[in-house]
Amino acid sequence: MMILVTGATGRLGKPTVALLTDSGHEVRSLSRRPGPGVVVADLSTGTGLADALAGVSAVVHLASGANAHDSQQTRQLLRAIAAHPVDHLIFMSIVGVDEHALAFYRDKHLSEQLIAASGIPYTILRATQFHSFIARLFVAQRRLPVTVVPSFSIQPVSIEEVAERLVELVDAGPSQRVRDFAGPEQLSFRELANEWNVAHSLRRRVWSLPLPGAAGRSFSRGVHLASLPGDAHVTFAEYARTHAESAMR
Repeated sequence: MMILVTGATGRLGKPTVALLTDSGHEVRSLSRRPGPGVVVADLSTGTGLADALAGVSAVVHLASGANAHDSQQTRQLLRAIAAHPVDHLIFMSIVGVDEHALAFYRDKHLSEQLIAASGIPYTILRATQFHSFIARLFVAQRRLPVTVVPSFSIQPVSIEEVAERLVELVDAGPSQRVRDFAGPEQLSFRELANEWNVAHSLRRRVWSLPLPGAAGRSFSRGVHLASLPGDAHVTFAEYARTHAESAMR
C-alpha cells in the first residue's frame, strides 16, 4: 500500500512516517519544502497534489494550517482526491473541537465535517494536546524568574503513542469517527509546571492566571478533555524526565 502523509516533516509526521515504514508500508512524505524522500506540494493552493496522489491508496492528513486555515487545506486535499480517488483518508483532529470557542478548534471541526460529507472513506482521530506542546510553554519561559501558566487542567499525550494509534487505524481501514485518544492523567498546568521543574532540577515559583474570553471559558469547562483513563500510557512526568536527560547529553 502506498500511503501519502501530509505534514510528514512535523512533530507528529516524523514518527508516523517512521512507524508506517517499519510496518512495511510504502510512504510518500508531503511537504511544502524539498528534502530527502519528500514530494513537494502546497495544500493551501493545491499545487502539486495531483502528482503527490498518483498511485496512492491511503492518505494520512496530519498537516495543520496556521491561523485557522485547516479547512482551506482540507478543501484543497478533498478536491485533489476527488480527481485521484483513494481508499482511505485518515484525519488527525483534537478533542473538543465541536464544543470549543477557539477559532483554530472551530476550523478543525469544519475540516472534520467536510471530510465526513465528502463521500471518501475516512477515519477521524481526535487526540488531546501533546506533551511537547506543554513543554514549549515552559521552555519559552526558562529565563524568567517565575513560570506563568493558565489556570485550567489538561490531559497531555505522547506524540509517539498517537503515531502508533494512527498506524493501527491505517491498517484497520475506514472507521469514521473513532474513540478519542488521550493521555493517562488530567493535571492542572500548575501541577505540570511543578513536574517539569522537578525533572529539570529547577526551583522556581509557578503563577497561574485565568485565560480570558470565550476560549478561556471553554478551557475552564474542560471541553478539551477526554474521559479517564485515557488510552495512552506515558505520563508528563516521564516525558519531562526524558527531556531533562536528553538536554544533559
